[in-house]
Amino acid sequence: MKRTRVAIIGIKGYPYVYGGYETLIKSISERLVQKNTSLTIYCHRALFPKRPSEVNGIELKYIPALEKKSLSQLTHSLLSTLHACFCRYDAILYVNVANAPFGWLPRLLGTRTVINVDGLEWQRPKWKGLGALYYKLCARMVKFTFSKVITDAEEMKKTYAESFNTESVMIPYGAEPSHDEDIEILHQLGITKQAFYLVVGRMIPDNNLDFIVREFTESNTSKKLVIVGDDIFKSSYAKEIQDNIQKNKNIITTGYITNYTYLTTLYKNAFGYIHGHEFGGTNPTLVLAMNESCLILALNTRFNKEVLDEGNNGFFFNKKSGSLARLMDRIEHNESSESLDSIRKKGPERVEKHYNWDQIANQYLNILAD
Repeated sequence: MKRTRVAIIGIKGYPYVYGGYETLIKSISERLVQKNTSLTIYCHRALFPKRPSEVNGIELKYIPALEKKSLSQLTHSLLSTLHACFCRYDAILYVNVANAPFGWLPRLLGTRTVINVDGLEWQRPKWKGLGALYYKLCARMVKFTFSKVITDAEEMKKTYAESFNTESVMIPYGAEPSHDEDIEILHQLGITKQAFYLVVGRMIPDNNLDFIVREFTESNTSKKLVIVGDDIFKSSYAKEIQDNIQKNKNIITTGYITNYTYLTTLYKNAFGYIHGHEFGGTNPTLVLAMNESCLILALNTRFNKEVLDEGNNGFFFNKKSGSLARLMDRIEHNESSESLDSIRKKGPERVEKHYNWDQIANQYLNILAD
């Protein structure tokens, strides 16, 4: 039986875990190579001092780019697309709607092109003026340049249908099976089980970390706040957050954690997971928190409500001053431990039913091999 030859363009690389796209591609690619698929991932050359040609059965191509915040991904995707046009792939999977202009060229040469558009990029605070305009143009363009469009939430599918008259296939993000714990990370950070809140995400305005830090600081909680994440571009926004964090001895930052066992240990042992992501669809860190039976406090958005089943799997706060602080106080003092445990236990069941990586990988394979 002929193997389907697939290339992936639009992420930082593999196995470099940096954000939602990288989590998605790592999880599905390692499954696709087990399903008669020949897989190639295009990586940002500058991020990989060591450049093996293959990892876990996945071929890796290292392509240069203009390493500027606004140009890095676009120039990398353009050069990767030009390279891929000479490789006779059966299909190319792109992530990030910003890559909309590149889908037509491989199609002219007979290659099927598929794109995961992710979130409401044109609404994200980090993109203003021309950046926001470009993303909105790409969202309108994508149905013409690609063979198939993938959205990662029913609410995102609805947005593309109603705003851009674009049909899409909804395939969510998932969560890996639960790992064993390694409490060494708790000792390293000086924290104990159930005595801290956890935040996982980049220090960018989209994730509202400034609001979360402010609300935590103004709350009455005696617990600590552990923040896993950073900003590789070292923006003024991230610097301001870091300056505020240094004033509070109960806030701990870890930077990025690439040890998956350490990361899941933090999820498992946190009293609560705080999720401030605002403009994406199905967020992988939120799904992972559900899978690890976290007590979830999430920003009230239609995407987070979809993942948390309208509140059956967590609590919601808004961006008004005092909203999160009051929710923390309520959970710590007015909710019984039995009711909180009941919510925690629902998470893994929902993930297994709706956010299973094995099922998700099969959905991608069906589209790519069509």
